[in-house]
Amino acid sequence: MSSETLSRAILPEGWPLPRGYANGMVAEGRVLVTGGLVGWDENGVFAQGFLPQLERTFLNIKAVVEAGGGRIEDIVRMTWYVTDMEAYRGSLRELGPVYRGVLGRHFPAMAVVQVVSLVEPEALVEIEATAVIA
Repeated sequence: MSSETLSRAILPEGWPLPRGYANGMVAEGRVLVTGGLVGWDENGVFAQGFLPQLERTFLNIKAVVEAGGGRIEDIVRMTWYVTDMEAYRGSLRELGPVYRGVLGRHFPAMAVVQVVSLVEPEALVEIEATAVIA
C-alpha cells in the first residue's frame, strides 16, 4: 500500500472554488476518527485566547493523526465547535496563518458550529477530525 494520499476534493461543476475548505472529499483507505480535541497541552493546560487555543487544537489533531500512522493530507473532514462565532469571524484574517502554520495548505471538508458551551469550561473551540489513511 502506498503512503501517497488517496483523497481528493470534490467541486461540483459551476460551483465557486471554496477558500479554506472543500465542499466534499472522496478517499480510500483506513478511517481514523478523532474525538473532540481542545486547545490544551499534554498537561491539560489551556492556551489563553481563541487563536492560541485554535493553534494548540490543530497541533493536537496533527499529533493524533500522526500517532495513527497518518499525515495532515489524510484528513478529509473537520467539524469545529466554537463558543463564540463572533470571535471566529473576527479572527479570520489571523486564523489563516495559524491554520497553515500547523496544517499547511490542506483544506478538507469543514463545518463550523457555534455551541453554548463545551465539556471543558476553559475551552473556546473543540474540533473533531476524520482522516482516511492509505
